[in-house]
Amino acid sequence: MRTGVIGLGSMGMGAALSALRAGLEVTGVDPRAAARDSFAEAGGGAVARAAELPEGTQALVVLVVNAAQTEAALFGPDGALPRLAPGAVVISSATMAPEDARRIAERLGAAGMLALDAPVSGGAAKAATGEMTVMASGSAAAFDAAAPVLAAIATKVWRLGEAPGIGATVKVVHQLLAGVHIAVAAEAMALGIRAGADPQQLYDVVTSAAGNSWMFENRMARVLAADDAPRSAVDIFVKDLGLVTQMAKSLDFPVPLAAQAQQLFTAAHAQGHGQKDDGFVIRVWQALTGIKLPGD
Repeated sequence: MRTGVIGLGSMGMGAALSALRAGLEVTGVDPRAAARDSFAEAGGGAVARAAELPEGTQALVVLVVNAAQTEAALFGPDGALPRLAPGAVVISSATMAPEDARRIAERLGAAGMLALDAPVSGGAAKAATGEMTVMASGSAAAFDAAAPVLAAIATKVWRLGEAPGIGATVKVVHQLLAGVHIAVAAEAMALGIRAGADPQQLYDVVTSAAGNSWMFENRMARVLAADDAPRSAVDIFVKDLGLVTQMAKSLDFPVPLAAQAQQLFTAAHAQGHGQKDDGFVIRVWQALTGIKLPGD
């Protein structure tokens, strides 16, 4: 199956490699030469622009940052649309507002393409092993067309309905939880450090007890290792929690915890940590209280 993957970042690269291992004919698209070279070394095709995808591409995964980048990748001057086969399926996996997902699906449908509103979760590690979770909505025909790609990149595919926007809605709600969990994990670790607890012992206790969360276990391990290389950056949650508050506002629905968490990620961005791993939102508490983090 002739497949394209637009965006060879931490998750897109994993998805592209997983599809390649599954025997699909994969071309990755990324403006960064290093990303293209890495994918080419693994045996895939690599181009700098979506307009350079092979003609007749049958399935396309778009794993970029947001709706604007998705629309540019598909419909812009260097977009992929002219390179797609008639009736090709587009798997739109950036986190975006539901109304943006609906608009993109409508434009694809008008062009004769199938569309899946299909955001993903699992991080770089799950993407690399083909074990992502996909929360998708779209027609039965779109799911059928996308099946070989979804089987390659995910172990759990949620079929959430036929209407575009449902997948995006579920992902936005998921990001509310993810962002708040990361922020509160950082707050708890920072409080323990300020109170004199040994950070490693605090981590060991929490991860063996009822207060643990996946985010605490995953992100605070990186804080303990002083490893702020971005698997998911602070700026991602500035954006995604903004989508949460935007959706909530449109529904007259209060989200005080999400709003506070967004302010904390925004503060970390303002301090210059926007491209650091999102667990390093803990630097906000460091700046406020003067605590010393492991590795400092």
